[in-house]
Amino acid sequence: MRDAALPSALPRHARIAIVGGGFGGIGTAIRLKQRGWEDFVILERASDLGGTWRDNDYPGCACDVQSHLYSFSFAPYGGWSRTFSPQGEIWAYLRECASRFGIAPHFRFGHEVTGARWNDGAARWDIETSGGRMSAAILVLANGPLSDPVIPDIPGLGSFEGVTFHSARWRHDVELAGKSVAVIGTGASAIQFVPRIQPLVKRLHLFQRTPPWIMPRRDREIPSWRRRLYATVPGLQAMVRGGIYVTREAMGIPFRHPAVAEVVQHLAIRHLQRSVRDPVLRAKLTPSYTIGCKRILISDDFLPSLEQPNVELVTAGVAGVDARSVIDSGGVRRDADVIILATGFRATDPLLAPHVYGRGGRSLAEEWRGSPKAHVGTTVAGFPNLFILLGPNTGLGHSSVLLMLEAQIEHVLGALALLRARGAASIEPRAAAQDAFVRQTEGRLARTVWNSGGCRSWYLDRTGRNSSLWPDGTWRFRRRVARIDPTEYVTSRGANGDAMNDGSVAHA
Repeated sequence: MRDAALPSALPRHARIAIVGGGFGGIGTAIRLKQRGWEDFVILERASDLGGTWRDNDYPGCACDVQSHLYSFSFAPYGGWSRTFSPQGEIWAYLRECASRFGIAPHFRFGHEVTGARWNDGAARWDIETSGGRMSAAILVLANGPLSDPVIPDIPGLGSFEGVTFHSARWRHDVELAGKSVAVIGTGASAIQFVPRIQPLVKRLHLFQRTPPWIMPRRDREIPSWRRRLYATVPGLQAMVRGGIYVTREAMGIPFRHPAVAEVVQHLAIRHLQRSVRDPVLRAKLTPSYTIGCKRILISDDFLPSLEQPNVELVTAGVAGVDARSVIDSGGVRRDADVIILATGFRATDPLLAPHVYGRGGRSLAEEWRGSPKAHVGTTVAGFPNLFILLGPNTGLGHSSVLLMLEAQIEHVLGALALLRARGAASIEPRAAAQDAFVRQTEGRLARTVWNSGGCRSWYLDRTGRNSSLWPDGTWRFRRRVARIDPTEYVTSRGANGDAMNDGSVAHA
């Protein structure tokens, strides 16, 4: 890995600057290369590529979507070892993609973007990073909604004399064997690492605010003979991927039709009953909201691990922390050597939003006022030449988010082509088009279990609006987004001419 303390050199200017070196940044870079665009950089704050799949290396970390669907359609891989690929294989896949498609030289490591300001006169983005400054005609935010961990404001947390870390920043140098460990949170990360650390620790106190609905995972090893078939039989892997896709799309139906969700909820209840014999513990683990209102989790070993004698499920809230213990809302102290925060990410409160300034000096945070909105989840009126991957209302509860990402990347390519065709310097959505898209999306969300299932989830922003999820099938998103509609955008020629037509950049 590169030394993050030694950032790689920045160009003074690039046609396209991509922020983030995870799936979004890598996918965008590959598609740019395939279209002949060469003048771009990928600004990555860390010392290596990979994004979420680099950072989240906690024990048991793996994908919740089948491996064959959680990969680029334009870069299939038949060597997955399991139905649901582990973190290390996904990270290796991303590194292999960067090498195979020749985008590695475009990375600029050790450059955390700290601000970006639209320069209307020059029709460019002036970008500040931790390693220097540069400008770009096009700015693509591909840093993702799950890149910045939430550190909860727990009174006294800073006074704890043991070790504290977030699951997304796992401390592999900390020995957990024989220790008393407090885990705060029971979300998607916790249900993966808790079964892995439970056999090691002396005592595990698991603090649960709201129980999640959990379905069986049914992860299986993919035998070597099948992997050989994927490599030798043309079209076989694509056929398997297609079958997984159709199944996953069917899984989205209960979210949009709460009556159907009752059937799925019954299956989750049976999974709980089979996994947990203790009726008292089972009652604590039974949600009171409709399945799907919060993220549905999948696991075969989390629930059984909670019945082990060294585990305590604590349903009282965390009131504070002192030097050696975690204190619940009832005043009970539980001694701990290590506190692991499984408290999620800033999904609806992007860290960069206050530092990205559009036309007139208005920041994204000021524009959004706590509730992110974007045209087709990708562009924002008043912010020319800005594209947000996995932006507002592009999240999913049922399938691979890479399907959404690829549609957005095609939208970006369409915008670049439109810029060049018009000889324009900037492009942004019409406010009316953006408002219409947001209203239509909100109308469809109102009928879903995410909005009406009786819970408060991270899908809802601080205004109570669901600014995270797409309310329909991925096929409908692709049909709406992949092809750009020129009537929904306004372009400007600018003082310096065409933003895309330059001798150093090939034609789209």
